[in-house]
Amino acid sequence: MAESRRLLASSRLVTFTGVGGVGKTRLALRVASEVGRAFADGTWLVELAGLRDAGLLAQTVAAALGIQEQSARWPLVRLSEYLADRQLLLVLDNCEHLLDACAMLADALLRTCPRLRILATSRQALGIAGESILLVPPLSVPDPDRPLPPAEALTRYEAARLFAERAAAVLPGFAITASNAAAVARICQRLDGIPLAIELAAVRLQALSVDQLLARLDDRYRLLTNGSRAALPRQQTLRAMIDWSFDLCSAQERALWARASVFAESFDLEASETVCSGDDLPRESVFDLVAGLVEKSILLREEHPSGVRYRLLETIRQYGRERLAESGGEEAVLRRHRDYYLHRVEQVAAAWFGPDQEAWLARLRLEHANLRAALEFCLTEPGEAEAGLRIAASLWFYWIATGLLSEGRRWLDLALELETRPSTARAVALWVDAYLAILQSDIPPALPLLRDSQALAERLGDPVALAWSTQVAGMAAMFTDELANAATLLEDALARHRANDDRIGTLDTLFYLASVASMLGDAERAAALCEESLAICETHGECWFNSYMLWVFSLTAWRQGDRGRAFALAQASLRKTRALSERLVIALDIEVLAWTAAADGNYQRAAYLLGAAQPIWQAMGASPFWDLADHHRACETSTRRALDEKTFQAAFRHGAELTLDQAIAYALEEKAVSARPSAPGDPAAALTRREWEIAELIAEGLSNREIATKLVIAQRTAENHVEHILTKLGFTSRTQIAAWVAEQIAAWVAEHRAASTTCTGQ
Repeated sequence: MAESRRLLASSRLVTFTGVGGVGKTRLALRVASEVGRAFADGTWLVELAGLRDAGLLAQTVAAALGIQEQSARWPLVRLSEYLADRQLLLVLDNCEHLLDACAMLADALLRTCPRLRILATSRQALGIAGESILLVPPLSVPDPDRPLPPAEALTRYEAARLFAERAAAVLPGFAITASNAAAVARICQRLDGIPLAIELAAVRLQALSVDQLLARLDDRYRLLTNGSRAALPRQQTLRAMIDWSFDLCSAQERALWARASVFAESFDLEASETVCSGDDLPRESVFDLVAGLVEKSILLREEHPSGVRYRLLETIRQYGRERLAESGGEEAVLRRHRDYYLHRVEQVAAAWFGPDQEAWLARLRLEHANLRAALEFCLTEPGEAEAGLRIAASLWFYWIATGLLSEGRRWLDLALELETRPSTARAVALWVDAYLAILQSDIPPALPLLRDSQALAERLGDPVALAWSTQVAGMAAMFTDELANAATLLEDALARHRANDDRIGTLDTLFYLASVASMLGDAERAAALCEESLAICETHGECWFNSYMLWVFSLTAWRQGDRGRAFALAQASLRKTRALSERLVIALDIEVLAWTAAADGNYQRAAYLLGAAQPIWQAMGASPFWDLADHHRACETSTRRALDEKTFQAAFRHGAELTLDQAIAYALEEKAVSARPSAPGDPAAALTRREWEIAELIAEGLSNREIATKLVIAQRTAENHVEHILTKLGFTSRTQIAAWVAEQIAAWVAEHRAASTTCTGQ
């Protein structure tokens, strides 16, 4: 409302755009009502949804204004004369199907009527000079990736509040309670916060329970009917509303809409050009069609650091998927989608060694939902499992770098069960599956996988797969303290990787070989291997292995009792891995820094760091391995002994509540910990770790777009988080958030200093 009034004050033409059913008309009527006093000649509504003949547009507007036609002059001329000296607001509602005519009329009237302002609603902007556009977003819904708020707090989300109001209208006494809150939240999420869809759903509570309504939403287009009889026909059912949008598209736009429905979440232009093009839809035409669907509010445009991406609301996507199935081309488009992501994944795997790792990893993170969709196709479509093996195995570095070890193993286990024919893809998938299991210290299931991989690699005469399976066998021996056997196997693997000119295999094996040398007490050998690896990394601009080698170098220094060098190397490793957000290395680095802090007598800091590492280990389903567990226990024991239990637990909990970026910043001593834990009932307790992170960035003065860029998330996601923060804290402005964050940090710093003084006696 505030933004609408601001735009109307500065622009003579404001157009509300957005997906059908999002509430553009209702918002326009409310705005017109509130600003009416500013227009001496009033506000006037012209409803255009029922008009089909563009040639009657001027007459329709004239009729709405009460102008009687008593002249043979062109209606637009008569209209311009009438409005020439009047001060009024003209609301042109539902312009999308008469877009060119509305644009011409608005342009002509604004040129000749200086005191006229126009407020238009349309799924597509009019596209004339001076137009201000306001995208009307769906209503806010609970974040599906966050814990559900208490029932009494659910109505802070607009979609839930609307559902509760409409439900109470048809079912007196309805209220959101602990027993139905989860179902209500899920309904609002499934319906994308679209007001029309929510209203149509609430009406169904006359015959269904909330749980039954949720269960039937998979068939939402048949379920969501029987809207208000006073509404236009296309607004009485969800399907009719989207049918209206579909009918306004050209044949090629409809085809693109249907084919784009195979994407899970967002996609970029290159993906749409590859997956959606065909004999009837030339690749070179896809860009213009995408732009057209963005203009029609079918595709949502999202800004990302890597470039623009596009997304369909789930309701719109499901409609497109139905149309695609009806066309008989669904399987072909799904296969193109799978082929595109198979090619993309193998391309990234081949290019992983080099200076572009950060960009590749960011790209894969954005494509995670599409990678899952491609894998699901491979594992549910007969005869496609081998492609699933290739995708899941090629992503081995991604599963490790993102800490998604369990997910990677799940896809590999399923694909290996389905695709049992001997092939290079199977040999690779077997050693990758074993590798991930070993990183989770889950050795027993890894051993038969390794035996099968080695046997198959030898049978196929595949030297690359044999080198990797030998290396992973050495890792298994290392994780079970068979260090001499591990050294023998890893030396063998290193020679094989070098013979194959496999630089990734060479670096990976050097890391584990250096680790074994360090564990055996051969610090000189370990240091030489680390230096060799670091030289290779520096030559090729490699960051991932560089961070690993710096960490094992720091571990070697720690085992030698050189705390200062261990500290410096661990921090150097953490700086390297920060850009990649590689959780395993981050956890390993924080562990070493915790040990050095305790050894230096800084037990408060050690407790914080132990706490900061815990959620990272938990998220990966892993724990400190090798003799790291011994060092971890020794650090924790000495820290608990130095601090009383209450102080240790408080500091540990404070560290565990840090976001990943905050934990890294604290470990690098860049700033004090700012995520002050909250007492029960404190509004801060309601903020998630991500919301704390965003609140701090708001306090630093960053805009939503800048926050999205910094955190590598969609701008829409950042906006949703900001909205949630405002709701939880009961604020209405970013300035209030900034002031509140400053208060929290100041209070925490005072508390931290007091605790430190008590613990150290200083």
